[in-house]
Amino acid sequence: MTSSQAQGIAERIDAVRTRIADAEARFGRAPGSVQLLAVSKVQPAQAIRTAFEQGLNAFGESYVQEGCDKQADLADLPITWHFIGRIQRNKTKTIAEHFDWVHGLSDLRHAQRLGTQRPAGRAPLRCCLQVNLSGEASKAGAPPEALPELFEECSQVPGIEVEGLMTLPAPADELDAQRQPFAALRALRDRLATPTRPLATLSMGMSHDLEAAIAEGATMVRIGTALFGPRH
Repeated sequence: MTSSQAQGIAERIDAVRTRIADAEARFGRAPGSVQLLAVSKVQPAQAIRTAFEQGLNAFGESYVQEGCDKQADLADLPITWHFIGRIQRNKTKTIAEHFDWVHGLSDLRHAQRLGTQRPAGRAPLRCCLQVNLSGEASKAGAPPEALPELFEECSQVPGIEVEGLMTLPAPADELDAQRQPFAALRALRDRLATPTRPLATLSMGMSHDLEAAIAEGATMVRIGTALFGPRH
């Protein structure tokens, strides 16, 4: 990686941090209440190292083997690794062994496999349940009406911990339209949460709509393009 490429990543990280801080202030959120998850899929390990040197320590990967290869290359760094891709049955063991978080859990069978395959001695695998708010058949996630049962069942699985909810809404251009699905996810969380199971994480918002997500209570935004530039 050239020095100009590294400088570009550093500048984009600063710009995204500014956007997050501005949105927190604009929408009455506490400073620092929104975590930046860097989506590093298809980015080289050196780009992740550069981002880590700029203070980022949480990275999201969508492809299991690619993520594992990067973990090996960056084993000297205390990174928290999030699996943000679609879960496949034949990949659950590798996910359970190598990742700290899973976004996109929407199948009890996957939850049970991940819990069973989580190595003994490691902290439970932290999970977000994915909700399909748009009803699009092409998108993963549980329908809202199935969420209460899924949450109850997954909460009983040893080896995993249900931390919150996640969604990937259909793209929209206007702020009000972007806010609607995020508000719906927050409302679902508020109905399900209890003092002992607060579902504190709302993983929602990406490069184009992070302000709308923060306005509606996001605690974690998943940012790739705005940090690393367009994917090749």
